[in-house]
Amino acid sequence: MRRLRLVACVAGIAVTAALASACGGGQTAKAADPPSLVQYNSNGLSFRHPAAWKEYPFVWAGELHFQPIVYLSTQPVHDPCSTHGNETTCGLPIGHLQPGGVLVVWQNPYVLPGTTLGSAGSPMRVGGRPARRTTSSGGVCRSVGADRTIDVLIKSSPAPNQIEATACLRGPNLAQNERRLNALLASTRFQAS
Repeated sequence: MRRLRLVACVAGIAVTAALASACGGGQTAKAADPPSLVQYNSNGLSFRHPAAWKEYPFVWAGELHFQPIVYLSTQPVHDPCSTHGNETTCGLPIGHLQPGGVLVVWQNPYVLPGTTLGSAGSPMRVGGRPARRTTSSGGVCRSVGADRTIDVLIKSSPAPNQIEATACLRGPNLAQNERRLNALLASTRFQAS
C-alpha cells in the first residue's frame, strides 16, 4: 500500500510537470515587443521614433538666438519660453520628467562664426554628417529630474551651422530608451534646403 502511494505521488508530480511545461511554464519570458514607430518629416529633417514619443512642434512668434525644431516626449510639454518686459528666457518644455520618461529636443543652436564641433564627446555620424556625442548623469536634463543627458551635436551647412539633439532620459528603462534613441539617430536623414 505504501509503495502504491509513492508511485501515485511520483506519477502526479510527473503529470503536473508535463502540464506546466506544455503551458509554457518551462520557457523563459518573451522579450518585450519592439515599439511601433512613426516617421517625422519636417524642416529638412526626418527620422523614425517610437509612437509613444509624441511630436510637439515648436511655435514661437518672437525672435530667439536659437531655433527649436521639434520636441519628442512621453508626456505633454509646455511653452519653454517666457517673456517679462523685453526679456525672453527659455528652458526645457517640461517641469519634471516622469519615471521612465523621455524628452528629445531637436534644435538649431546659436553658433558663433568659426565654431567647430570641437573634441568633446565621441565622434559619430548622423544622417551621413559628422557629429559628436556626450553622455552624462548631469547636464541640462538634470534640472527636470532626468538620470541621463545625451547631447549630439551634428555639423550642418553652411558653416558654422549645427543641429543639436538633446535627450533627457529618466529611469527605469534607461538602457531600453537609450537603444531607442540610438535607432532614432541611425534613421535620421537631412534633406537639402
